[in-house]
Amino acid sequence: MRWLVIAAAAGSALASTLTPPVLPLSVRNPYLSTWLGDARLPPWHEWPMFWTGERMGFSIMAAVPDSEQVYPLLGRAHDSLSLDHNQDFDASTTNFSYLIPAPKSHTKASSPVELTLSFLSPITPTSTLRQSIPASYLTVHAKGSFSVNVYVDINGQWVSGNRGSQIVWELSQRQLGDKGEGLKTWKIRRETELLLSEERDQAEWGTLYFTAPSDVRHEAGTSGLLRPRFARTGTLQNEIDDDYRGIMDEEPVFAFAKTFHLNASTSSTPATDSVMFTFALIQNPVTQFASARGLTFMRPLWLSWFSSAEAVLDFHYLDYNTAAKLASNYSAQLAVDAYASGSDDYVDIVALTARQVLGATVFSGTPDDPILFLKEISSNGNFQTIDVIFPAFPFFLYTNPRWLAYLLEPLIEHTLSGQYPNKYAMHDLGAHFPNATGHADGRDEYMPLEECGNILIMGLALVNSLIYDTDAAAGSVWSSLGSSSFDPNPATSAFALRTIETRDGIFGLDDSWGGSTKGAKQAKKWVSKSYRLWKQWTNYLVDLTLEPEHQLSTDDFAGPLQLQTNLALKGILGIKAMSQIAEAMDNAEDVQYYRNISETYIKKWEEFGVSRDGSHAKLAYDWYGSWTTLYNLYADTLLCFHLEGTSSSSSGPNTFHSQKSLAPSDNKPHGAPRSDKTGFVPRSIYQMQSSWYDAVRQKYGLPLDSRHLYTKSDWEFFAAAVTSKDVRTEILQSVARWVNETTTDRPFTDLYETEGTGGWPGAHFMARPVTGGHFAFLTLAKACGGKAMDGLAFLEDDQNEKTETKENAKYEL
Repeated sequence: MRWLVIAAAAGSALASTLTPPVLPLSVRNPYLSTWLGDARLPPWHEWPMFWTGERMGFSIMAAVPDSEQVYPLLGRAHDSLSLDHNQDFDASTTNFSYLIPAPKSHTKASSPVELTLSFLSPITPTSTLRQSIPASYLTVHAKGSFSVNVYVDINGQWVSGNRGSQIVWELSQRQLGDKGEGLKTWKIRRETELLLSEERDQAEWGTLYFTAPSDVRHEAGTSGLLRPRFARTGTLQNEIDDDYRGIMDEEPVFAFAKTFHLNASTSSTPATDSVMFTFALIQNPVTQFASARGLTFMRPLWLSWFSSAEAVLDFHYLDYNTAAKLASNYSAQLAVDAYASGSDDYVDIVALTARQVLGATVFSGTPDDPILFLKEISSNGNFQTIDVIFPAFPFFLYTNPRWLAYLLEPLIEHTLSGQYPNKYAMHDLGAHFPNATGHADGRDEYMPLEECGNILIMGLALVNSLIYDTDAAAGSVWSSLGSSSFDPNPATSAFALRTIETRDGIFGLDDSWGGSTKGAKQAKKWVSKSYRLWKQWTNYLVDLTLEPEHQLSTDDFAGPLQLQTNLALKGILGIKAMSQIAEAMDNAEDVQYYRNISETYIKKWEEFGVSRDGSHAKLAYDWYGSWTTLYNLYADTLLCFHLEGTSSSSSGPNTFHSQKSLAPSDNKPHGAPRSDKTGFVPRSIYQMQSSWYDAVRQKYGLPLDSRHLYTKSDWEFFAAAVTSKDVRTEILQSVARWVNETTTDRPFTDLYETEGTGGWPGAHFMARPVTGGHFAFLTLAKACGGKAMDGLAFLEDDQNEKTETKENAKYEL
């Protein structure tokens, strides 16, 4: 037996340009989350890992019959070997392609067999039903003229974070339909499940289902016996070791093997074949939630359409072609839009981000009341953290805004039920996922201005996403697909999923999201149920946002600070957002009241927050010499406030009433006079910050503020989205360079050093859904009926003037 390394095949349907340190494999929720670490090295260099970095048993090998040649494809089932290789990925898929050399005994042309491992965790924005299924695919494709055997196994680390946990397993076999086709499934779980408990962030309850077609070979046994025997024989024994034991006690593994008979073809054209495996982690309940009816065990959403685990997994297995088609449509559209908004590098960055965002979520509830639960992965495990949803929300607005609504619904329901005592928006629904037990004592992490501003901005963003007149004006290209029926019953949810549609022969599709007259009705129905809550949060901001007290912002790792300029801006934008939420309710009195206050506050904020020389925003009003990334400025453009007073203002998602604002102070701000009345936040602020970011950018991006050289990638994209094209490009290039060079070794971190090796600044943030902020460019490109970016054209005029001035100065010299 010889262990050999192989070169990667050149051909692939995907074309990635970046070389990230980690790639997603099977990523569906916080507990079904398997990644390839050390991804710049061959995939057989190290074991795959859980998002925490904990290595997991997952091995794939190929053997050529009658040759004693064995090739590692994934995982360390062999001695350490290394060779350069390539891999490709898009938003839903990660592919590894290999060339298996022909054995010396092969009499035909010696072209190698091409093997491709294709990992698909499909993102399906038109089908919430499919997105709710906690399962993923692995397809092995083979093309060539000689036979190859492929082996895949997993171990018990997929079902527990404790290597000493006792596990049990079984193999089930079942037929599919009348054609004689069938499936084999390994079922693995803890012997004693610990309901709604974690160890090292892994679930200690639930059953892993590892499925293959019935014509493959199977075996369960000790890893040290199965893997070498396959390497010698190229097959498995169809036997099951039923000596249940601990995960690493003579490590039991659960394996399938498939023989590709490629030499049967007499044609000169290489033969092709494939085999598909699926991985699913089935849990019921998925969480517990302090809902309006009390503490409730929450079922997975997929149970609304499928009666059992076997039923949903049979559907999932047979649905591969449809799921792959829907996911491919999303990936292709994302690539087109990302390239138009940035570059090839940006295409890769958002593709890397997509599965990571959804990998922090779990779909629950019922079609009448769907819910999307979210874990604050890696930073502290909080449940449904508002200031984690907020940086992620550009992803949801672009992909499927209804999923953002499902994220906000449990926060609104819990607060309306009276279980949270404070007047400001809560920080989270529970100290640690999967237990949303609330904070009846009101002692959640204290970020009152942060969370009130966040939820008001997201609330108006949702309202705006519903209101569009044409398909092209929709904030998500998938929003307008499906029926436009509307249920006026005030007792039902505005965003129910009771209408599951079949279109173009595809079952399980969502109806349309808003649009035409439906959108305004949906928005009003949604807001009306919680209007008093939106006003309550806004009134808190009215009282306290202009001059923030000593408190944390979302960047809590940096510590509390008083008079934070960026935090105050978020609160003021939240008040402004409330004026338009009130507009959706036809409440003219509230529209005028909150608009007037926000107009007055923004003028004062400009006086307080800008440096004396007018070159940048200060970190805090009273901290002279400091500066900050003003990432909350993004909301001014996303919500179309920057279009007020322009020819585009009447054609955005919300039209504006003609009431006059309270007259703000006529005092000029220090160093940054407001040159015109166009927009809400003065254009001079945009111009000032764009120039400042250009001046302070470092090797790997834009630091968060003047205190440190570390950055947050989500806020980098928020900030860069509202700068000139040149500055935006420079920041994007810096982040792309970081992706290629960083020494961090976990799924895409959002907190890193902008100098040195681009490593951790202390806190190790990883796999967090906040990277949904990377979609900020994409969301802005479609905001305001597609006119948001037009409203920033003045930044290009300003940049051109500066370039021209520099050129003139050069000639004068």
